[in-house]
Amino acid sequence: MTSQSLPFSAACERNKDPILSVLCTAFAGVTGVLEVGSGTGQHAVHFARRLPHVTWQPTDRPEWLAGLRARVAVEGTENLLTPLELDVASKSWVPGRFDAVFTANTFHIMSWARVQAFFRGLNCVLVERGLLAVYGPFNYDGACTSESNAAFDAQLRERDPESGLRDRGKVDELAAAQGLDLIADHAMPANNRLVLWQRR
Repeated sequence: MTSQSLPFSAACERNKDPILSVLCTAFAGVTGVLEVGSGTGQHAVHFARRLPHVTWQPTDRPEWLAGLRARVAVEGTENLLTPLELDVASKSWVPGRFDAVFTANTFHIMSWARVQAFFRGLNCVLVERGLLAVYGPFNYDGACTSESNAAFDAQLRERDPESGLRDRGKVDELAAAQGLDLIADHAMPANNRLVLWQRR
């Protein structure tokens, strides 16, 4: 398979550099990252290439693994590991412990029950003082931050009533219940955020 035939996300291509600009600082002392919901693999390839001190472990659900593994095989670097299967609702995730967990554009696709399962699952993979970095759109105080986000939220809920933009405050509560403290909330292009928590 060539690069031209790999699965492709225009959104990933647009947002990979703005995300990287934050991760270069946030992950400066990180050696191992677990990415949850790696999708097309564009983020994994880009970040692993530009953060050579980090061993990057991409994961996704079974239906996305073929394309993800193909991209890693074609474009991957030595510090980008073979993608593994991971369902956040599973009682056991992947082997090993990580300094950081990264996920992009997943919370609004998951049901709220799966977002809750995501935070419970961190206990088996994230080390003490480990970082969680979550990219995507969020609501604040129960309200969308822009007309485009409101339209996107409505579109998501029409397609799947269990999906939709999550309220940052509610996500903070889930994080706090698992021993994670909010340390940064970065504004990103197109009304997205990159939110960082750190494990106590």
